[in-house]
Amino acid sequence: MTSGKATNISWHGGHVTRAEREELLGQQGAIVWLTGLSGSGKSTIAMAAEQALLASGRMAYVLDGDNIRHGLNSNLGFSPEDRSENIRRIGEVAKLFADAGIIVLSSFISPYRADRDAVRESVEKGQFVEAYVSASVETCEGRDVKGLYAKARAGEIPEFTGISAPYEEPNAPELVLDTNIQSLEESVAGLVGYLDEKGYLSTGKTA
Repeated sequence: MTSGKATNISWHGGHVTRAEREELLGQQGAIVWLTGLSGSGKSTIAMAAEQALLASGRMAYVLDGDNIRHGLNSNLGFSPEDRSENIRRIGEVAKLFADAGIIVLSSFISPYRADRDAVRESVEKGQFVEAYVSASVETCEGRDVKGLYAKARAGEIPEFTGISAPYEEPNAPELVLDTNIQSLEESVAGLVGYLDEKGYLSTGKTA
């Protein structure tokens, strides 16, 4: 058995373009990357936005951090290296969804700025929308029905973002959803409104 990266491979282009798929769907494929602390509301917003987009006739799909770790990334832990690999893999999956013309709502803590920027840089300009779901640690702890923050403070969960591991806020996100003060409905309206305003919900060119 050999090890290392495969070398005898080549990229095979398809016979259907991304533009053709987008024309069929009447929208533009995009990666909406929701990042923020555990409990900030990322998954709740993503799933509600998915419902809203589908109700308006758009194709959307949620990639959720916890769900991905049940399958694709089940072999990864929460060390800095594993966190980076987690985001690298999901970035590649999200690119496939966007290339298919789908609006993918990626809900991941993704604590490291460099990892998020790497996903941005791997796709065409305008195809990556960073949505910072802003909430204080106190707000997140107040919503924590699973008691994860309490366990982290007690040392029962190592490398917990916001307590024993860092979170690097985005420097210039396309969108900020402040769930300290915004309701779910307001956050979803802000996200969907942004996509509409920038042209992602049609086949016109984005701003």
